Parts: sequence; C-alpha cells; structure tokens
Amino acid sequence: MFYILTENHEIQSIPDAKAWAEWTSVDNVRVGRTNIGKARVSTVFLGLDHNFSGEGHPVLFETMVFGESPLADEQERYCTWDEAVAGHAAMVKRVKEAQDA
Repeated sequence: MFYILTENHEIQSIPDAKAWAEWTSVDNVRVGRTNIGKARVSTVFLGLDHNFSGEGHPVLFETMVFGESPLADEQERYCTWDEAVAGHAAMVKRVKEAQDA
C-alpha cells in the first residue's frame, strides 16, 4: 500500500504505484530540517509503511541525524504528522544536548 499526504497533513492511502511515484516527485515530503553545527536533523514522510510487524498503524514518517554528531545515524519513526513534528523537535533537542556535553 502506498500513502500520500493531503494539504492538511492527513494520510491518504492509494493503491496505484504510478500515482504515488508522481506525487512523491512533486510534493514536498519534508516535515522538518534543522542544521545544528555540522549535524542535520531531517524528518520526512516516507509514503511506504515501515511497520513490518503487520500490527498497529502504518509507520510513515522518519527522523534521522546526519553529519558530525554523537547521535549520527540515530533514527526514530512515527505514524502521524503530529508525532513526526514532535519527534523532530525532540531529536533536535537531543542533538543539541549531545553536542553541548
């Protein structure tokens, strides 16, 4: 199953891979991007379910840390836009605290 976001950040499933690929090529899937020194925290809408257990809600968002940071390659995933926004802010805080330590 493929997923897209509406203008209100609501998740919509679509069965057509071609339509999904077209949507991801033109629509912004970024939830947040924050540079902290030489590190970057990026949160995006994946559009594909990363819940591999088959139980619960689709996991469609991901935050990752890139660059020079003690938390480089850290990753968190979420089910909703609001969770992803909150998760991005939490990861930014963690990266700042790790760099200040």
